[in-house]
Amino acid sequence: MTQQLEGKRVAILATHGFEESELAVPRAKLQKQGIEVHVVAPEAGSIRAWAESDWGDDYAVDRRLDDVSEHDYHALMLPGGLFNPDALRQDEKALGFVQAFFQAGKPVGAICHAPWVLINAGGVDGRRMTSYPSVAQDLRNAGAEWVDEQVVVDNGLVTSRKPDDLDAFGSKLVEEIAEGRHG
Repeated sequence: MTQQLEGKRVAILATHGFEESELAVPRAKLQKQGIEVHVVAPEAGSIRAWAESDWGDDYAVDRRLDDVSEHDYHALMLPGGLFNPDALRQDEKALGFVQAFFQAGKPVGAICHAPWVLINAGGVDGRRMTSYPSVAQDLRNAGAEWVDEQVVVDNGLVTSRKPDDLDAFGSKLVEEIAEGRHG
């Protein structure tokens, strides 16, 4: 699989209030596999994490959303948290960025509350998915089949419920990136 991951680039789309472990753990797993990872955000500089019950560390933004496109990356990953996906699902540029990955058939990973962004980007209808339980009805209302499982893969879309699922989420995301585009 190492050869299949050579030269791969992944965008992690986030803004202030992402759940810290949901960015840090998958990023480290991807980097350990030799994948180049960029934190992409609507703003330059840094974004602040939410660490379970209070503000966490600041994370450097590698690329501004205005300066990238889906063509720059092989896959997209969206961390959850409450504030982060709520802000991104209202950002037209962020939604366009996400939509471009779906249209290109590139792998997309979303954990916890991040499927809110996928709903607003129009990427969940007819998909089998999971999420944080409070997002389940939103996904059903948008046409997804919601299941309560640690990690769910549906044609390149990888979803998980919560930080406890990060190991399984990261492993499946790496597999999907190695597979590449999906029809």
